Amino acid sequence: MKKQNLKAWLYLLPALAFLAVFMIYPLVDVVVYSLEEGYNSASQTFRGVGLYNFSYVLRDPYFLAAVRNTFILVVITVPVSTGLALLISLGLNSIKALKNLFQTVYFLPYVTNTLAVGLVFMILFKKTAYSEGLVNLLINWFGGPSVDFIDGPYWAKMLVMCIYTVWVVMPFKILILTSALASVNPEYYKAARVDGASRGRIFWRITLPMISPMIFYLVITGFIGAFKAYADEVALFGTDLNAAGMNTIVGYVYDMLYGNSGGYPSYASAAALILFAIVFTITCVNLLISRRTQIS
Repeated sequence: MKKQNLKAWLYLLPALAFLAVFMIYPLVDVVVYSLEEGYNSASQTFRGVGLYNFSYVLRDPYFLAAVRNTFILVVITVPVSTGLALLISLGLNSIKALKNLFQTVYFLPYVTNTLAVGLVFMILFKKTAYSEGLVNLLINWFGGPSVDFIDGPYWAKMLVMCIYTVWVVMPFKILILTSALASVNPEYYKAARVDGASRGRIFWRITLPMISPMIFYLVITGFIGAFKAYADEVALFGTDLNAAGMNTIVGYVYDMLYGNSGGYPSYASAAALILFAIVFTITCVNLLISRRTQIS
């Protein structure tokens, strides 16, 4: 028995070593950096240990703006993308002809490079010296004024960011929900139709409960992904997100490490731990809600 246990641990050793080097050690290092006050990256020295870095980050207007942008992005894009993905998945599941073709078309944005999609959105929304942008042309056609969605007012930039995020994340959700709908036992639907149940009642009483675990999975991963947003914003507004007023928490961490205000790993570590606490709390709340829903 002991030999078998030893053999099992030897099989696990490479994976454990990988986790220790690339996950556990960096996490411990981040915690240590976040507690070192007045850390000097050039001399590798600090003046004390405490919670000043967290206090500084929580009072930094750039961080507060990044938190606001991130929360707005999360609150809007997660439910909208999940709801639209569910509607599209239901439509795809109901058609027979060219079903695989439509599934492939809807999945294409997911395998397209993020920066490439960002450039396309810039062409659609950005005003230039030669063009108002396709979206502005449509707005003008309906009699509305042109709007600078990339360099203009905050609401316009946030609108573009939300549309872009929904566009990027929705294909994966469509794939997952389409697979979940296909796994529902068709005998349930036959029995419901025999009893004279309407389509709406079938959806609420059969389809939705059967695929609810996948919906909660997409909601949880959607929250985590939206809180980690950064590359999408760079694709739309460039690398100086603070100047554009569209920075995110991950962008703030990057700026503290490598940006124009970089060289402050202690502040970056504190911000990263605050982000971890936010994501961990929301994930736990979602898991509790999903368990209670499944039990009831």
